[in-house]
Parts: sequence; C-alpha cells; structure tokens
Amino acid sequence: MADIARQGRKAFAFNGHESGHRHPLVAAAMVLPLAALLLFLFGGFDQVVAQASSVSVMLGR
Repeated sequence: MADIARQGRKAFAFNGHESGHRHPLVAAAMVLPLAALLLFLFGGFDQVVAQASSVSVMLGR
C-alpha cells in the first residue's frame, strides 16, 4: 500500500523528479521576474538604489 502512495507522489512531481533538485539558474529564472514585478509595484527601486549606493560608499568606490 505504501508503494502505491509513493508512486502517486512521484507522478505528481514534475517528470517524477523530487522537489529540491532544481538547477540554481532555473530557480533564479523563476524568481527574478516575480521579484522585479514586486519591486516595481511597491516602489522599492529607490530603496535598492539607496542601499547599493551606501554599500559602494562603504567599499570606497
């Protein structure tokens, strides 16, 4: 009975792969568009620029 449940879970996953085995570039490609959209919608671009500026001043650039 447990074997049937295990097969069902594997069939539910994409192509039978276990979750957590995604290539980092694929994960970044999935997350970056959403992050950019949220950054645009909530006006966080100014905060990112300000933080990057302060970090660059601390590094002496």
